[in-house]
Amino acid sequence: MSGIARLYRGDNDYDFRKLWRIALPLSAVLVVISVVSLFTRGLNLGIDFEGGGVWEVPSQDFSIGDARDAMGSVGEADAKITTLTNSSGDQIVRIQAGAESVTRSGEITETLADAAGVQPDEISVSTVGPSWGDNITDKAVRALVMFFVIMAIYIALTLEWRMAVGALVAVAHDIVISVGVYSLFQLEVTPATVVAFLTILGFSLYDTIVVFDKVKENQARVGLANRTTYTGLMNLSLNQTLMRSVNTTVVTVVPVLSILLIGAVLLGAVTLEEFGFALLIGLVSGAYSSIVVASSLVAALKEREPRNRQLRERLERSYDGAVPVTGIRHATPAAMRPAATAAASVGGSPASSSGASRGPGVDRPAGGTAIPPRPRKKKRR
Repeated sequence: MSGIARLYRGDNDYDFRKLWRIALPLSAVLVVISVVSLFTRGLNLGIDFEGGGVWEVPSQDFSIGDARDAMGSVGEADAKITTLTNSSGDQIVRIQAGAESVTRSGEITETLADAAGVQPDEISVSTVGPSWGDNITDKAVRALVMFFVIMAIYIALTLEWRMAVGALVAVAHDIVISVGVYSLFQLEVTPATVVAFLTILGFSLYDTIVVFDKVKENQARVGLANRTTYTGLMNLSLNQTLMRSVNTTVVTVVPVLSILLIGAVLLGAVTLEEFGFALLIGLVSGAYSSIVVASSLVAALKEREPRNRQLRERLERSYDGAVPVTGIRHATPAAMRPAATAAASVGGSPASSSGASRGPGVDRPAGGTAIPPRPRKKKRR
């Protein structure tokens, strides 16, 4: 429990550089796999982007094979066919065809009704033309570009441009990996998926800005900023905001899991599944990228500044080349600490360290000379 209490107080002392060394190569591999999949496999775009028709046939005896035969008879053998279960437990066969099927929607509906043994008006039909799909795609791309531009300006003005670069690279990392998962497993991309991606961007930036704001706050503390490198300052800020990031991610992921497990799996709401799965991938990736990608990139950029290079060189001379970065408790060399702290750091209390070996009434700070005792006042009788 003491470890959890320290985590809640922000008093933990993890070295995030070790995580960066492992996680950054992993992120690079995931990004490469996602990009390769996007160029080779592409995205499985829904009818809202490509145009087409969707027919939902309610029938307990109508199988996927029967639907395949019926669509093949009207020249749509490549149609995507899946089975769903509605809230009443009834089976629904969902058939999705390309944009060419829109002009023959009535013919396809009659054919499916005859094959399933139901009335045509019992079949739910939804069609979208190719021009509508192109319009939706253009708006989605435009919204994404505007989001990047506005966020870059905002972060650059409120914080600084290096932090804006780190935040946007982290957001791009989240988008590429999330879209790569959809490409790799050929999950259908719908407008609900796009809404989820835009939600992911906001969450990822929120978590990142919380960390960067804490860095700026610590940087304003002159006594602290001059005792550790910028990497150490970033590491300290991550430790202080770690529990907040964990809590934010957990309380956000739990409702999303409820959407997936209850809404999509138990109730059969396909739209909730499309929205929830994209959101789940992005939330986990966003929490990860704010700690690993954004923080490490900003630390690397800031370490190149002349002031931070000079500070690192000075600290390396003070620490004989080994500068600790795990927290403020280790941010001062032993020779610069107060006597009580230095004595405690070598395995004893201040009282025990000033025993008979030093002589009575003599206090010796670490690395210093003896300090003569102050004269004691005589008590009056």
